[in-house]
Amino acid sequence: MEKIKMTTPLVEMDGDEMTRILWKMIKDELILPFVDLKTEYYDLGLVKRDETKDQITKDAAEANKKYGVAVKCATITPNAKRMDEYKLHEMWKSPNGTIRSILDGTVFRTPITIPSIHPVVKNWEQPITIARHAYGDVYKSVEIRVPEEGTAKLVFEGKSGKEEVVIHEFKGAGVLQGMHNLDKSIRSFAHSCFKFAIDTKQDLWFSTKDTISKKYDAQFREIFEEIYNNEYKAEFEKLGIEYFYTLIDDAVARVIRSKGGFIWACKNYDGDVMSDMVSTAFGSLAMMTSVLVSPDGNYEYEAAHGTVTRHYYKYLNGEETSTNPMATIFAWSGALRKRGEKDGIKELMNFADQLEAACFDTLNEGIATKDLVNLMEGVTPKAVNSKDFIGAIRERLEKRLA
Repeated sequence: MEKIKMTTPLVEMDGDEMTRILWKMIKDELILPFVDLKTEYYDLGLVKRDETKDQITKDAAEANKKYGVAVKCATITPNAKRMDEYKLHEMWKSPNGTIRSILDGTVFRTPITIPSIHPVVKNWEQPITIARHAYGDVYKSVEIRVPEEGTAKLVFEGKSGKEEVVIHEFKGAGVLQGMHNLDKSIRSFAHSCFKFAIDTKQDLWFSTKDTISKKYDAQFREIFEEIYNNEYKAEFEKLGIEYFYTLIDDAVARVIRSKGGFIWACKNYDGDVMSDMVSTAFGSLAMMTSVLVSPDGNYEYEAAHGTVTRHYYKYLNGEETSTNPMATIFAWSGALRKRGEKDGIKELMNFADQLEAACFDTLNEGIATKDLVNLMEGVTPKAVNSKDFIGAIRERLEKRLA
């Protein structure tokens, strides 16, 4: 069979540990035999990030802006232990955070669902996509340990004057935290959410706590309402989809009672927490896709999970692992499909569809990695290692493409 041709390269961002091992296996077994793959390669493994003083991460993000579509492997965000382990020069920031900041993007996370794994929430019939704002809040906060009695103030010194409010009169020790956000980033978040809802033809929910946070959270609500009414309302009505705002606590209750099948937009911290809740309730974080969408139409696909460190150490000791590669495979299929859409290559789009279908064929026959075996119902599951699982997918992919 002649390989499918590409005209524009994908930006390929390699990663760390066990997911780096799976990355190569997926390329060798499921991509390269069928696609004449064109990529601009960036090694975002921790060693290379340290060697380049993290410049390679910034270069990869700029390449994403140039070419429009990227696929990324999971990477390590180092802590003190990792600094010692890898002998790093600096505790480098999260590559995902750096890329999100440069692309000004929003992260959309959606579970991969199969008939044999039922959500913990029994009435969920369709996937729920979490849209997470990727700037500010606690992730860019500053903090002070208050050691004694005193007055805490919030102060802003602008060109036109000074504004000052008392936060708290401390009678003893405590802690302080200051957070911020930007209108520009909130607007980009809103545009990305509305565009993604239109692209996927799904309802969009948005939730904050503006009854308590009457300026910070209210600013999110007001910007979303303004942009929706001025730019997207007509298109939503034409498609028969809905934009819905409610408080975060009401949203949680409604989500649990819902049937799924919508996008739930959350502020940064809310999205961090709720995406893990949704993925676990649907079955496994290893079955969660993630796509970063910028307001100007750039996409970066990756798995929602980390580098699977525990399995990597087993692999280094020569032990067999049964690491689930599904979300990483779907990162590749999502990126190839989007590349095909942008370049008008139907064969590439079809290949992405068939690759995902081959994954479902494999799982629906009960062939699965160990993390899924105890979750499966209605089939007799057979646990296999990662290599054999990817091999089983390739067999079914070849049949589909024959």
